[in-house]
Amino acid sequence: MRNRIRQLFRPHPFGALRRTTPLSDNWGYDRGQPIDRYYIDAFLGEHRHDIHGKALEVKESLYVDRYGAGVEHCDVLDRDAENPKATIVADLSERGVLPPEQFDCIVLTQTLQYVVDVPAAIQNVKAALRGGGVLLATVPGVSRADEDPKGPSLWSFTHAGCQTLFEDEFGAPNTTTRSYGNVLSAIAFLSGMAQQELRPAELAVHDVRFPVIVAVRATRE
Repeated sequence: MRNRIRQLFRPHPFGALRRTTPLSDNWGYDRGQPIDRYYIDAFLGEHRHDIHGKALEVKESLYVDRYGAGVEHCDVLDRDAENPKATIVADLSERGVLPPEQFDCIVLTQTLQYVVDVPAAIQNVKAALRGGGVLLATVPGVSRADEDPKGPSLWSFTHAGCQTLFEDEFGAPNTTTRSYGNVLSAIAFLSGMAQQELRPAELAVHDVRFPVIVAVRATRE
């Protein structure tokens, strides 16, 4: 009888998440910092020493400005010619669209999911790096689909998939792949919760089976 009473009053494991719509429809921005952005900041902060010289970023120079040191110039890449910040208008799916051997660092955050030909895009950014130049890339793992009619997301990625894609182009010795996130932070991110709603210790656990993002540091020989 006591066991039955305990079962009746035991909190349901879903709690407030027992719903078919997210808590936030804006990736968690309206509740704080999105969880994927928290992990992106962690990755780029760890590799801030790579962001120097002549740099390239997509859509705006947000992360180059935030983490760069000794940056001489930052170009901004976008396929949308209406972006006033864009200095290079190009589609990464088209091979040879970037100037060759121009950049010391390319910051490519949450971009490849919108690119039709991912291997071509990786080949393009490698060709645009100078010898010794570094690519810092992040891609979504466990994530909701972005159905923006201007450019919907096409792919999600795994640790093993990224390892294969980038090592094929840059070589295994020049590539480091890391996943960020765990089952709790992935569920929280899908639900629209913000980074501030999880404990630091919960965010600090990383499990390759449940990546919120996958991050790659690749160097051109």
